[in-house]
Amino acid sequence: MTRELTIATQAPPSWLPLVASCLGTFLLLVYTTIVTVAVGPIGTELHAGFGTRQWIVDVFTVALAGLLLGMGSLSDNLGRKRVYLVGLAVFGLATLGCGLAGSAAELIAARAAQGVAGAAMFATILPLVGLSYHGRDRARAFAVWGTTAGVAGAIGTLAGGVVAQLVGWRWIFFGSLPICVVALVLAARALVETERTASRVDVPGILSFTLAASAGTFTVINGGDRGFAAVSTLLGAAVTVCAALAFVLVERASAHPMLPPRLFGTRPFVGVLVVAFGYYFATYGAGPVLSAWLQGDTGLSPLATSLVLTGQVVVFFLVSALLSGRLHALPPARVLGGATVLIGFGCLTALAVYPEPSWLALAPALLVTGAGAGAVSPVFPAVAIAAVPPAYGGTAAAAANSSRQLGLALGIAICGALFTRHSSGSAVGSAAGGTAGVADAMLCCGVLALVTGALAWWLLRSPDRAAS
Repeated sequence: MTRELTIATQAPPSWLPLVASCLGTFLLLVYTTIVTVAVGPIGTELHAGFGTRQWIVDVFTVALAGLLLGMGSLSDNLGRKRVYLVGLAVFGLATLGCGLAGSAAELIAARAAQGVAGAAMFATILPLVGLSYHGRDRARAFAVWGTTAGVAGAIGTLAGGVVAQLVGWRWIFFGSLPICVVALVLAARALVETERTASRVDVPGILSFTLAASAGTFTVINGGDRGFAAVSTLLGAAVTVCAALAFVLVERASAHPMLPPRLFGTRPFVGVLVVAFGYYFATYGAGPVLSAWLQGDTGLSPLATSLVLTGQVVVFFLVSALLSGRLHALPPARVLGGATVLIGFGCLTALAVYPEPSWLALAPALLVTGAGAGAVSPVFPAVAIAAVPPAYGGTAAAAANSSRQLGLALGIAICGALFTRHSSGSAVGSAAGGTAGVADAMLCCGVLALVTGALAWWLLRSPDRAAS
């Protein structure tokens, strides 16, 4: 009997829960970028201007970032597996709605629903992975998940252009529906439900944070489209400031805050938030602008544009797959801070060659940023969880992912606004000043990555932890 128990204890873990989690993660994060290249054909068919096209790309990420923390709190009450499965089912329905959309407004609404469902999925995936594995197996699982998350966002860019040109943009939505079904069945069978807690859901915190994220993104996009002195832009800025202030006050006063203020006394936790925001902003925020420039100023097709951007995907995958074990063994400050600084230098390499409108101008930037992101992505989930006391591990992971998606949302908005300063703004890729607009966007990404990388390096060198 004792021997049987020993053998059972030494049995290798089942990797089915990880497969189920990675499949859902891949499906979810593909849609953060899959519209990037395809937005040109989408905008043409649906008669959408540049600002509307930005919302088609960005509304998904805004909803995802704004609701991620709140969905984490909700899952504590309802059960993480249950929330994940409901989110995955709604995600599939919203994806079907995207493919059937007959106008830009309908597509934006369906993309927003995708983002809401995606937040329910993203808030629960990492805790479910952590529940299924322990010790070294957990570290391996987090590394695989992080690589999957990064590859998904990168592959989305490639898939969007290929599918849009070969079979039509609606199939970037229809094509994933069978994957949704497989992911749902697999997750229902493989994932383990967590114990529910009777904690109160921080509704004021959820609403104020979501409003601040949405209004901030609206302000930047609207400012680039209609001018930063426009009444609607100024109103959006005012709402952003008020909502952000309300969120801080609500969290400080709440007995059950969505994001406990005490965590911000932990420098490594703050460092993870900084690096998550900075590396995702700099690596992927300029994606729609680069797509517009390649299809407009250089005259590439959606398919050719996707192939150019694939360089970033390939390098990302190689670094993540081949070096993730060694990266986990290095100090977090060196990996996360250093790799984000590398991304910044990669963005700045593009500035030296932009006077010549050729796709070759982007090659060094894509390769270097792909390497930097490939180093950050598999490491930061485990660092985020380890940076805080165990009781706050799920909150830390959700906050880090929320910061990453918020970086992408604001990156798309800010880079788009910089691009439209030099363009007529009438359509993606039609502006004569596209080269200057891309240069400004890459300069912004580069400087932000350098600053956030250096700051994260300093913060992550501190071993202090928040009080439990």
